[in-house]
Amino acid sequence: MTDPLTIAGTTLSSRLFVGTAGYPNQQVLLDCLETSGAELVTVSIRRISLEGYAESLVDLLGGRYRLLPNTAGCVTARDAILTAELAREALDTNWVKLELIGDRETLYPDVEQLVHAADELVRSGFIVLPYCNEDPVACQKLADVGCAAVMPLGSLIGSGGGIANPAAIELICSRSPVPVVLDAGIGTASDAALAMELGCDAVLVNTAIAKSHDPRRMAAAMRAGVEAGRLARLAGRIPRRHFAEPSSPQLGLIGT
Repeated sequence: MTDPLTIAGTTLSSRLFVGTAGYPNQQVLLDCLETSGAELVTVSIRRISLEGYAESLVDLLGGRYRLLPNTAGCVTARDAILTAELAREALDTNWVKLELIGDRETLYPDVEQLVHAADELVRSGFIVLPYCNEDPVACQKLADVGCAAVMPLGSLIGSGGGIANPAAIELICSRSPVPVVLDAGIGTASDAALAMELGCDAVLVNTAIAKSHDPRRMAAAMRAGVEAGRLARLAGRIPRRHFAEPSSPQLGLIGT
């Protein structure tokens, strides 16, 4: 663990977070999670059984990964808060990915209610990671109320559109006092690498892996993309120039 990520005092060696929805079957899901190297895995509270019966998602993943329950599908602060409380009681975790949707077509967050719900959950002892729009002001407000990280979207959920506004993501990363996790819109490994190069601390991927033609290979690609992007960020890219600059010296050329 040479470059760990720390969120709310918890150290993670992998900067790739993976979702669990939409896989062809449970075996493919398990294979992809192992291949990805992910340690933090999101689960939708409204989609899974919390009873922990044999072969349930909770039973399969609970002892192997840190589960991050999310409030997907919630459209009011009250609904999201109640869902988070249910998850904490059922899964014995105070971590929650807070999703609060304001528009059913675009699945864009309702920022006003999101900040309100985040504030209440933080006051109740939750470690809140909110899914939010790519707005530096919204991200700052969420950090100000005590969120442990912010999770701005790259583009619309499930769209595979990549990072639609890289300048905004880079600005969020440069200003955020908490870790930034790029969430939503990732389509392929190069999108994940770009997110890391822009300064994101981690990337959350679900549909791009689950719905690819070969989910196992895409899981491996996403892992490599995140690692490559992080290394490139740490190394530092060369400045962009509007003119050529030869990499080899011109002294000693024949005829000079």
